[in-house]
Amino acid sequence: MRHTRLSFSLRLLVGGALSVGVLAASAQTLRSGIDLAGMDRSLRPGDDFEAYANGQWRKQAVIPPDRASTGVFLQVFEKAEQRTAALVQGLAAAPQAPGGEARKIADYYRAFMDEDAIERAGLAPLGPALATIDAIRDRTGLARALGGQLRADVDPINATHFHTAHLFGLFVTQGLEDPAHNMPYLLQGGLGMPSREYYLSTGPAMAAARGAYRTYVAKLLRLAGDADAERKAGAVLDLETRIARAQASLVDSEDVHKANNPWPRAAYASRAPGLDWTTFFAAAGLDHVPVVDAWQPQAIRDLSALVASQPLDSWKAWLRFHAIDEVAPLLPRAYAEASFDFHGRTLQGTPTQRERWKRALAAVNADLGDAVGKLYVQRYFPASSKAQVQALVKHILAAFDERVDGLDWMTPATKQKAKAKIATLRVGVGYPDTWRDYAALEIRADDPVGNRLRAERFEYEHQKAKLGQPVDRGEWWMTPQTVNAVNLPLQNALNFPAAILEAPFFDPAADAASNYGSIGAVIGHEISHSFDNTGAEFDDQGRLANWWTPADQAHFKAAGQKLVAQYDAYEVLPGLHINGQQTLGENIADVSGLTAAYVAYHKSLGGRPAPVLDGLDGDQRFFLAFAQSWREKTREAALRQQVITDGHAPGRFRAQTVRNLDAWYDAFGVQAGEKLYLAPAERVRIW
Repeated sequence: MRHTRLSFSLRLLVGGALSVGVLAASAQTLRSGIDLAGMDRSLRPGDDFEAYANGQWRKQAVIPPDRASTGVFLQVFEKAEQRTAALVQGLAAAPQAPGGEARKIADYYRAFMDEDAIERAGLAPLGPALATIDAIRDRTGLARALGGQLRADVDPINATHFHTAHLFGLFVTQGLEDPAHNMPYLLQGGLGMPSREYYLSTGPAMAAARGAYRTYVAKLLRLAGDADAERKAGAVLDLETRIARAQASLVDSEDVHKANNPWPRAAYASRAPGLDWTTFFAAAGLDHVPVVDAWQPQAIRDLSALVASQPLDSWKAWLRFHAIDEVAPLLPRAYAEASFDFHGRTLQGTPTQRERWKRALAAVNADLGDAVGKLYVQRYFPASSKAQVQALVKHILAAFDERVDGLDWMTPATKQKAKAKIATLRVGVGYPDTWRDYAALEIRADDPVGNRLRAERFEYEHQKAKLGQPVDRGEWWMTPQTVNAVNLPLQNALNFPAAILEAPFFDPAADAASNYGSIGAVIGHEISHSFDNTGAEFDDQGRLANWWTPADQAHFKAAGQKLVAQYDAYEVLPGLHINGQQTLGENIADVSGLTAAYVAYHKSLGGRPAPVLDGLDGDQRFFLAFAQSWREKTREAALRQQVITDGHAPGRFRAQTVRNLDAWYDAFGVQAGEKLYLAPAERVRIW
């Protein structure tokens, strides 16, 4: 997943009962919750705390051959995956009544798994789409094709960087300055590789990726019967390189002030000449919408100009390739293997394709997520667990509120606004209050490509239908079976799906220190996103509004820049450093969330001393649990891609967040001269 400042998440390289009451249980009934064997005690905590907490684990950890990484998130994901498999495969193995959601889930899964039928069908399922592309004769026809393929980006983590075959993406949510009404946002897109840097960077790794991409484009077109596949592949790469030059950077895309451009639909022709916008919006079904926000206005201008300036044949080759690439995993084996060879082996460094049943589950979750999620929570996440997690969230919120009261740099007026955001924050735990209705989505047991394309269109129509309707502040952006969490600043809301509320993030048999250090820090992280460098730009109604005094804002921004410098110094691979500005929001949330979780942990003790377990005191267990929650081991290609394209720092560096908290120094006796040591004045304190 990728990142946008319309929402924030943990980022994953990928429900049992949860009891808050256990936090008060006696020490004799609890375990420490710390993986002692995974630690490397030969290291000093103050030199590399992440390695101290996880060094032995990393030495022994083996990344599965079908994965780009391994770690705690994969461990929890695989538990959710096995549970989902039991549900979906159970439905697919038995007759289901026609028309219902159970039948749709079963038929979707069966279609994906029927490899013999897929081989027999060949490229025929794409016949109509490819014929439409072949029939383009002029720029009006091109505009009609581009508008007709406009699709919704329903993953808000990916919204500002729409890396798909579609030249533009559509995101629908409330207006930046008008929280009462939904607004359509037009987003840049058009790239087949993960980001513009893959096209523009002069480094050897990116140059190699470009060469592999051209080979892949040619291979898919050759499989599809194109005699001049090599020439077309060159044209596709050249066109996408021009698209990459036109695109805004990730840092610029995340600046919501630069995104606040509500253009009248009729003004697109004059503000972004080149594309026949009247035809485009009509084909997209948006010709009735009076205003469409241009999220990256200069990129939209430049992309529109490319539609006019670049050869029509290049655009047709680009459309043809991406039509095939988008569904290649659902086409005959030669297409699917070519797709994995590039997207998996080359870009992620993953040697082996995942088993087909796992890919089928992922596809069902993507296109029928709420239908599966409804069954998931019925079986694995009882109402009692939801209530218990909500209580834990309240503890962290109370701690954050207390932190605001104690800020000596913030004026009373700004504090009042911050506390209003906390008081009105809407927290969704486990699953949404209302479920998606899939009655209008046609799913067939013999048409995997059609199922994918119809589901994509169904989602687009669902999102488009929100225009002109009241804003649903309870809308969820993740399914319950997703191992992640998200903050939605426009809704002033949080989503904590059921699947992440599991050990080791939360272990009912573990001591409070480890639970607060792990799931407590996760909860604190998401709460803190409401007050990071972008979340702090939104008021308690989700309106883009400055609620800071000038002095308070100056202090906040100065603290943020200290964190930027701290992360800029981290070298992930030789010559490749973290971009502190790109990851600033996540890093603020890590520091502030961990701080709030620490305060909440100590409040939970009720004045009693924390027990010593496994030779570790409470604060030591708290910080070790945090670092062990971020343990991961990642293949170099995937790590490089993450640093270049993601708003999150790799987990190994997120674990070093502890160096900004005074209590960590006391817990482990960290002294000046050790590598992570920061003088008190250099420790970043924001919330």
